[in-house]
Amino acid sequence: MLHIILTSLFPLIGLISFGYLLKRTQWLSEDFWRGAEKLNYYVLFPVMLFLNLAAAKIKMGVIQDVALVIFSLVTVVNIALYILRQIYQIGYARFGVYVQSLLRFNTYIGLAAVNALFQQQGMTIFAVVMVLCIPLVNVLSVLAFTRSHDMQISKILIDLLKNPLILGCIAGGLFNFSGWSLWPGLELFLKQLALCSLPLGLMCVGAALQFQGLQRDILPLSLSTFGRLLGMPLAAFFICQLFEIDGLTTQVLVLFFALPTASAAYVLTRVYGGDSQLMASIISVQTVVAAGSLMLVLSWLI
Repeated sequence: MLHIILTSLFPLIGLISFGYLLKRTQWLSEDFWRGAEKLNYYVLFPVMLFLNLAAAKIKMGVIQDVALVIFSLVTVVNIALYILRQIYQIGYARFGVYVQSLLRFNTYIGLAAVNALFQQQGMTIFAVVMVLCIPLVNVLSVLAFTRSHDMQISKILIDLLKNPLILGCIAGGLFNFSGWSLWPGLELFLKQLALCSLPLGLMCVGAALQFQGLQRDILPLSLSTFGRLLGMPLAAFFICQLFEIDGLTTQVLVLFFALPTASAAYVLTRVYGGDSQLMASIISVQTVVAAGSLMLVLSWLI
């Protein structure tokens, strides 16, 4: 089983490493990486999500199970973080970083891993996870940086409704429920676009890695990495057992909570005046350590 997991995850690790090497050797310009991220985020990735949901057989029971586990675990962790903030008087610049390090997730790595290990059924469940989690963790991340209770929640919600990943999921779900089918030529075109998404996205993840100043924050780096990559999946597994969630849904949810935090967390941290250097270090360390921790979690789970 370990050989199967390693074989499935090796292409992900290879693409991330390849992206990192390309960026560090400066063989491709900075403009290329900005353009690649933009193309993937606004076009290729939403197309892939649309196709996965457009043809998926989604059961209401799966949606209920996923929602139950996600909201239970995210709520408990978020409350615990706010309690710790009060006890240790953590400033907003760092508190928002800690929230994102535990609650946000790297979608590219998640989809690539689920696709390799669980194929179409797993991808459908993971798409449901994203529809529920992307709005939730984005709102919680923004609120963690907020210094006033007068924050305009409506503005956050409007921004989320413009999120191309959410729009891709919504469009795919509505198309699924409509009972329509795509013209074969258009479907093949969209599939070709979708095929480009994960390889390009994983290389962009590698290109974004930064390892400067790691010595400055060894303790928060260690705690956030251990908590996200091992603590969260372990908690997810016990919640799934508590609510008697079926095997495949449990596997996808545990894998989801074992993912490193999102690369986009760095951008949000800079926008809201957080400790962007710490956020960049956490993203990089979690992404690298996840190469081993994912194999550990999956070998125990599968």
